[in-house]
Amino acid sequence: MSSLTRGNAIVGGVPTVSLDVPISAVFLALYLAGAALNITIFTANKRRGHKFVISLLLNGFCVIRILTCSMRMAWATHLTNSSVVITAQVFNSAGIILIYIINLVFAQRILRARQPAIGWLRPLGIFFNVLYACIVGSLIMGIVALALLVSTTSPTTIAACRDVQLASITFLLVLTTLPLFFLAIAYALPAPVNREEFGQGTTAHKVIILILSTCLSITVAGYKAGAAWDVRPLTNPGWFDSKPAFYVFGFTLEIFILVLFISTRVDKRFHVPDGCTEPGDYSRGVLRSSAGDESKSSGV
Repeated sequence: MSSLTRGNAIVGGVPTVSLDVPISAVFLALYLAGAALNITIFTANKRRGHKFVISLLLNGFCVIRILTCSMRMAWATHLTNSSVVITAQVFNSAGIILIYIINLVFAQRILRARQPAIGWLRPLGIFFNVLYACIVGSLIMGIVALALLVSTTSPTTIAACRDVQLASITFLLVLTTLPLFFLAIAYALPAPVNREEFGQGTTAHKVIILILSTCLSITVAGYKAGAAWDVRPLTNPGWFDSKPAFYVFGFTLEIFILVLFISTRVDKRFHVPDGCTEPGDYSRGVLRSSAGDESKSSGV
């Protein structure tokens, strides 16, 4: 344990059986329910030819959080097992990354629908792909830095690992704000005549969902970045190192995002047809959906 903290307080503190195990068990049950709901939604949609991969990403997020809660409970009962501690920290960092990616995907779809001439530019599409790659790369960098930090005693290596961790977590904080930037572009420019609709519901409702999810994500990322930049000694931890802060600004806000996505049925609202590559492709899904609704209403 000393090699991980090196005399510094850690966010959430060292878990205990009496407190952290029951709390983690509650969140584990919530994430289990989220995983079951998302895989059920994906399967039901797939049966009727409605493919929405985001549901699989949300299921993956829940699975990672199930492992996170499980490893935190294991940590509470194996305090001196460094492998358990590192694994718990890695899973804690990895899960929310999928939510950040989903927000970017939703922002890109709104931008393409609202401003097709800009949203479908090939350089912008490449930029989004680079962002996704950078997210994965940032996560890998953070994990490698954590592993090295635990195993080394070299001051130079420790300082380098710390710099990598700060760069990674700061990058993720900046990244969580990008959906708001793309929404600003979508609505700051005059709406063209060829703007499109996609999925079910109005674009305004989609924007509200994305803004709520993005603001919650910024709060989570901001909390993690702030705690990383302001490392306190074990003898004088900050409020952000406390267990209430850890569970509120971590798991609780993530559950809010999960409930938001499931309750608003993003699988219907943000769905686009497969193989969309240019302006006009989103409308194919809307027209097909409308035709299906008319067939049902006429008994065909």
